[in-house]
Order: sequence, then C-alpha cells, then structure tokens
Amino acid sequence: MHFERTYPFCKKTYNVPTFKETAFAGFSLGGLSALDIVWNHPDIFSKVGVFSGSLWWRSLDQSDKKYDDNKHRIMQQQIRKGNFSPDLKFFFECGKLDESGDRNNNGIIDSIDDTLDHIKELFDKGYKPTDITYLELDEGRHDVQTWGKAMPVFLKWGWGRNE
Repeated sequence: MHFERTYPFCKKTYNVPTFKETAFAGFSLGGLSALDIVWNHPDIFSKVGVFSGSLWWRSLDQSDKKYDDNKHRIMQQQIRKGNFSPDLKFFFECGKLDESGDRNNNGIIDSIDDTLDHIKELFDKGYKPTDITYLELDEGRHDVQTWGKAMPVFLKWGWGRNE
C-alpha cells in the first residue's frame, strides 16, 4: 500500500492528532525509506532521522562498471531533481564500524562516504548547516545498540530545549 493512501487511512482510523512538527526516522534500509518519505512529503513531515541509512542504494548492480557514479544513487537523484522545502530538517547518524567496505579506497567506509555525499547534495539544494545534523560514532556499528545510543541525541536535536 502506498504512503499516500496509508497515512490518511491511519490518521482517520486511529484519530491521529495533527502536530506542529512531525518526524519520520529509520535504521538502515528504514533510514533510506524515512528520507524518501519525508523528502516527498514535506507537507506532512518537518524532520527526518537517518540512522546508518542504506544511502548506497543505486539503480545499477554492484558489478556494473558505472556503479560508483553518483548519478545512479536513487535518493541522491531525488534530492537533486526535487524541490527545496525550507522547513525540512535532517539528522544523519553513521558509525565508523557500520561496515568495512571502501569502494574508492579513500580510507573512509562507504556508509560514511554515502551519507556525506547526500549531505553535500542537500547543501547544494540550498539547505544550511543549521538544517542538517551529522552524528558520527567512533565505536558505532550497524546494530540496534548503536542506534539506541544515537536515539537520545536525535530526540534532543529534534525536540530538546536549547537552554
């Protein structure tokens, strides 16, 4: 079922209230999905949390020689071709131990490279450093324990008091 049908159904069926700010967050492939949904529905969401997001997702197979060309990253292309929404805020988390892959042999694991490339794409779109938060955990892994450590930072970022 598509989000366009699911969200109104849930809102009506479960009497979901309207909030001043609404966020969507996810881990791994769920992080990619959260970014996709928020990016395509800025009328509903104001914030997104992407924890160890599968931002490597491409329209080509890994064995293809053009795989590392950024024009094949699906979410990056959505950002590039999409509209700037001034009220959107982005939270990205990566762990330095999320994986061991380093496609371009630059000494930075792919999940961090891919995340930083998406952040650059958001900057190119017009977002400011105040719109984007990046948390990199030295001992962070691609697991629930790491995401549990990052969650309070995300919640404070999104709804904490700035005292």
